[in-house]
Amino acid sequence: MTALRYRVGATGPAVAEIRAKLAQLGLLDDGGSDTFDDDVDRAVRQFQQERGLTADGVVGPTTYRVLDEARWRLGDRLLSYVVANPQAGDDVLGLQRRLSELGFHVGRVDGVFGPRTGEALREFQRNVGLPADGTCGPGTFKALARLAPIVTGGRPDNLRALEALRRAGKRLPGKIVVIDPGHGGPDRGHVGHGLEEAAIVEDLASRVEGRLAATGVQAYLTRGAVMADELDEVSRARFANEAGANLMISLHVDAHPNPMACGVATYFYGSDRPGANSAIGETFAGLIQREIVARTDLVDCRSHARTWDLLRHTRMAAVQVELGYLSNDRDAARLAQPEFRDVVAEAIVVAVQRVYLPSHEDVQTGALRLRDLADA
Repeated sequence: MTALRYRVGATGPAVAEIRAKLAQLGLLDDGGSDTFDDDVDRAVRQFQQERGLTADGVVGPTTYRVLDEARWRLGDRLLSYVVANPQAGDDVLGLQRRLSELGFHVGRVDGVFGPRTGEALREFQRNVGLPADGTCGPGTFKALARLAPIVTGGRPDNLRALEALRRAGKRLPGKIVVIDPGHGGPDRGHVGHGLEEAAIVEDLASRVEGRLAATGVQAYLTRGAVMADELDEVSRARFANEAGANLMISLHVDAHPNPMACGVATYFYGSDRPGANSAIGETFAGLIQREIVARTDLVDCRSHARTWDLLRHTRMAAVQVELGYLSNDRDAARLAQPEFRDVVAEAIVVAVQRVYLPSHEDVQTGALRLRDLADA
């Protein structure tokens, strides 16, 4: 199932399973069919939109996995931290929200049962007099229900992240930023107008790395220009986590069958569902977006919340940048210019600095230059 992609016109048992999952979520009147028709297409797109996925109506590995995760409700199964294969689902998200609202530090509320969620669960169990075994079973479910806060809000996980950002200080020296040039190895990404996505982002990543190093930032690349195999998104996120990064920037360029499609967009972790977004990621994405738009003539396609694997599995604020369309004459001409990539690199580095500037010291978009950062 997960090796295939299903869209309008597909039939068979796998499609019947997809229909059943959508019906379970109230998005489709199933009717027992095994055909991927227009009703399924609309339901899939609605689901993808709500879950922060690319709303293309295609059920590939990621959409199928998230569909499967969506069927779980808190109390449906025992939950615990499994190192080799962490549990994920809406029930884990519900557990993280409950623990966070009660004042326990779960890290990011992302629906993945990681080590921080396990530590928070054990701390909760100790506080309510239960065996601190890190397993959420019937006794823990009852205690969570009994102690559920009457008033919620303020997103404690985001408040903690913002406080950690404030404590980190405004100076860049000593901070760690991971730069992720998308694709690589035999996968060259999108191509158009004699350009390859992988080659463009390799060059841009090198320019960002050099400028960050000049400010005292410790910058790491997830890959170089020469590599045998491309890392998947989860592996790239793991690389950033193990590096102890403060921020992560993933660089891509786009393409579309419509040659009129153009512009720059940025993406951060989040979705339409309440309680699942990165406040710092949203801020960082907005800063990169505005700095690039202010310094170039690329069309502003704005910042958007997504739950893509790379954004979901990073423990720090991560942003994916889609810098123009190789399928568009004008964007491709800009991307081919080294001088243009220099401007974009400076915009990204300035955005990194602005993340750490307190509001009363922040500057107008497009005004800060690399030479100013040493004194910021």
